[in-house]
Amino acid sequence: MNVERPIASPEDPLVFNGIDGVTGQYLVPPIALPAAAEVAEPRGEAAYFEAWRKWLEFLPMRLSFGLPPDAPPEDYTKAGWGVVFPASASEELRKSLEPLIAHRRERMEEADRCHVLTYQSGETAHQFLERHGAPIGDVEPSIVPYYLLLVGGPDVIPFDVQHSLSLSYAVGRLSFDTPAEYGRYADSVVAYETGASVPNHRQVNWWGPKHPGDRSTELSADNLVAPLARGAPLDQPPQLSKTVAAKARFASREAIEDDATREWLLAALHGRDVRPAVLFTASHGVGFKANDPLQLTKQGALLSQDWAGFGAMAPAHYVAASDIQDDARIHGLVAFFFACFGMGTPANDEFPLHASRSGDALASAPFVAALPRRLLAHPNGGALAVIGHVERAWGFSIKPLQMTQTTIHPFRNTLWKIMAGMPVGHALRDFRDRFSAANNILLTHLDANTSNGKLQPRELLHRWIERNDARNYVVLGDPAVSIRHNDLQALP
Repeated sequence: MNVERPIASPEDPLVFNGIDGVTGQYLVPPIALPAAAEVAEPRGEAAYFEAWRKWLEFLPMRLSFGLPPDAPPEDYTKAGWGVVFPASASEELRKSLEPLIAHRRERMEEADRCHVLTYQSGETAHQFLERHGAPIGDVEPSIVPYYLLLVGGPDVIPFDVQHSLSLSYAVGRLSFDTPAEYGRYADSVVAYETGASVPNHRQVNWWGPKHPGDRSTELSADNLVAPLARGAPLDQPPQLSKTVAAKARFASREAIEDDATREWLLAALHGRDVRPAVLFTASHGVGFKANDPLQLTKQGALLSQDWAGFGAMAPAHYVAASDIQDDARIHGLVAFFFACFGMGTPANDEFPLHASRSGDALASAPFVAALPRRLLAHPNGGALAVIGHVERAWGFSIKPLQMTQTTIHPFRNTLWKIMAGMPVGHALRDFRDRFSAANNILLTHLDANTSNGKLQPRELLHRWIERNDARNYVVLGDPAVSIRHNDLQALP
């Protein structure tokens, strides 16, 4: 996770997210603003200017749900649900999700609100919707439902398609290695939604390391985790009545700064005491170079307070997929991991801060992170959904450009909606609103027909990063899942 305070001078460097899983240093060294600002302004060259604009090619000027009045977005049985298979999906894979498809179909208010759709290789989101007859800017559940579950990794259905669809639809993704894992997730969701009781307690857990001398975790612990858990920043008296947990009538347990150990998080994930319904973490994600054999299994692992600091790194410092044992009690959990690469890694850097604007290779192929995959397809009953970030996560999500106060409304609103029983795919809409707003600022700057709204290079750079950062929040799991908030167990 990268922290960006407002830059006070051109010499103040940008500090990038990501701790190298081998060296214990930042994955990308800090860069001075003048070098970074070279990418902020196209400098008037026509071809270069047009290439810069194409970074915004799939984004609308406004965000609109466009649902009919009889299809409230909070209710998937009316707004519709669909599963999207790549055309290359095997019959075995399709059959593995049939229990979930049948379960969703049975609950529909109208038969035409449940669909099995196909994605053709190479399609953009617009082409996918157009081929299925969906109207532009509107959501017609009888054609393409509001809730869409993408099946497969970003190598078969790209992250860009997921991001673009998410502007108008509630989108989730499943990406596993075997049909058996898809089947385990499907069975787990059906069991949770149809069981006589639920396994989780009415509690939310908060976990946020804070490393000395690290701007990233100083911001996230002080101004994200603490306000969410305590109702006030870390250096102020708690105001528990103002917390999202209090408003949702949830118990709350926190581990911030020195308490945010690896063992604490593993205990929460394994359900060794109380089994929380919601888990929120904010930390560095561990990263590896594209040619490192550990990248697929460890990238996006959550760096704990046990980390000894820059220059040190060991598996005992972070929580990875391999640390989740088969006897873990995860069933029914919704987790939100604020960490770089926490949900996945694109093939190329989406924040290339040099004039060529060609992103360096991050991986030989894009992939979904191993930790959320392990949680979702867990053999002892999986998590319902995991929310987080593809690529790097920036401090702009906590403290936008040149604001003196933090702005964590999207986090607070998303978590409250999840605790209130709203489907996770729709609960994430606040991040899409922020994405759309940041995008409109950039489009105004690029509009050659007006001289208003032009940005200085430094602000333009920040807005560009802010917009990409807001775009990259995703749901892994079925976007229609929701916590059975009225059935959660009381604390022992």
